[in-house]
Amino acid sequence: MRGLLDGLYRAASAAAAICLCVIAGLVLVQVFGRILDGVLRLMGLPVAGITVPSLNEIAGFLFVAATFLALAATLRRADHIRVSMLIKAVPLGVRRVLECVVLCIGTVIAVYAAYHSVLQVEDSIASNTVSFGVIAIPLWIPQSALAAGLVVFAIAMADELVAVLTTGAPTYQAHEEAKSAVLQKPVITPEDAERGLN
Repeated sequence: MRGLLDGLYRAASAAAAICLCVIAGLVLVQVFGRILDGVLRLMGLPVAGITVPSLNEIAGFLFVAATFLALAATLRRADHIRVSMLIKAVPLGVRRVLECVVLCIGTVIAVYAAYHSVLQVEDSIASNTVSFGVIAIPLWIPQSALAAGLVVFAIAMADELVAVLTTGAPTYQAHEEAKSAVLQKPVITPEDAERGLN
């Protein structure tokens, strides 16, 4: 089961990365198309007219997809912004209770959001809703990526809750501690290196 869940989180993260790469590719095509048109105009030649129709809209859809598909992986790697001053200041037993309460609330919110996102996709399919751009994109397509990301995030939140209940610590705690250890390492200045200090 652990391998299946980790594979799901990696797949969602990879899909998010692909969305960002597609955005970069589309923007590059648009930019190079404009550069080519400018050069052709300077040379007195007809422009090529290479454009990506509805680029802003498509890039927006892909950015939302990337954001939501990456939620689960960033939670597991402790890349979300968390204010942990209180949790770090209390005894371990209290910390475990606080983590459970926060993860319960977060899981409920994530499940609620995922459920309603799926309902929105179903509604868009039933009503054949399309975007308003030059290219009429069925809205269920970008909404499906958002819903999938929220479903995977809800699973990850529940997974973290189970981890706290069974092992006493969430997965992201080890990542937070590793990042903290790296930040606390002393920095060696060039002067220290010259003097031979480590």
